[in-house]
Amino acid sequence: MNGAPLTAPGLPIAAVERDTGLSKDTLRVWERRYGFPRPLRDANGERVYPPDQIDKLRLLKRLMDQGHRPGKIAESSVDELQSLAEAGKAESRREAGPVAVESDALLREFLGLVVDHRVEDLRRDLARLVVKAGLAHFVTDIVAPLTARVGEGWAAGELAIFEEHMYTESVQAVLRNAIAGIPHPGDSPRVLLTTVPQEPHGLGVLMAEAMFALEGARCISLGVRTPVMEIIRGADSQRIDIVALSFSPVVNPYQVLESLKELRAGLPAATEVWAGGSNPVLRRRPPAGVRVLGGLADVGPATMQWRTQHRPG
Repeated sequence: MNGAPLTAPGLPIAAVERDTGLSKDTLRVWERRYGFPRPLRDANGERVYPPDQIDKLRLLKRLMDQGHRPGKIAESSVDELQSLAEAGKAESRREAGPVAVESDALLREFLGLVVDHRVEDLRRDLARLVVKAGLAHFVTDIVAPLTARVGEGWAAGELAIFEEHMYTESVQAVLRNAIAGIPHPGDSPRVLLTTVPQEPHGLGVLMAEAMFALEGARCISLGVRTPVMEIIRGADSQRIDIVALSFSPVVNPYQVLESLKELRAGLPAATEVWAGGSNPVLRRRPPAGVRVLGGLADVGPATMQWRTQHRPG
């Protein structure tokens, strides 16, 4: 409890912030609002967090990134939180659909490279597979399910944050090289790809860029965390036909809907807004005037439909 003398090793609040990704302000608010965490105090009266509380904080952060609200889970036991993480993992598998036996073996092989920290081997083998399988198959049947499994491993505490980042950087490097190698990019539709300020993950939008580029679209990427007004300005300056955004469960559903509503209202009616990703609110309550893609494989048919609707004459 607060004010108790320090009886076990622990970390100061600044170290907990770095270790868990939860800000100091968040930790203090949770302490007041939910009664957790319950830091000890050192000789100077500063907060010190025991290892068991740090473990629970890591798990809470993972679940929040899956879309859970802290007020609903902060008072749960570690066992209950682990059960939630496992349920999220199972749901993710169901959404991804069945994976062929040979593909499953390949995914496990790549996961092994991540766990063994063999970065060079990971990048080399991914680059070879792009050439062998083709970029479309590589994105939809390898990178998409592999990324889901890496996310599951991180959420379950099986992968460290640095391992997830290492994987993401490796895949992004391979995808960017593959996209740059697509000959004779098309002129239309002109597609602007980015994420909103609350969305730090850029791999989903990069995979979408690969699929658009293969369809002959002219792709302009703004990277991640672009303010909505800047997306609107960028779309205007580049004469954009489609603004495409990716949303992971890390973004609060309210923020997803409000961002899309603001974007739709600020763009000309002729500029379409397409959204995709694993944030569940997209399928539960798709905003008016926004096209929600069910998966990366939908990019091709949707682009062909756009061309049919905008064919001259």
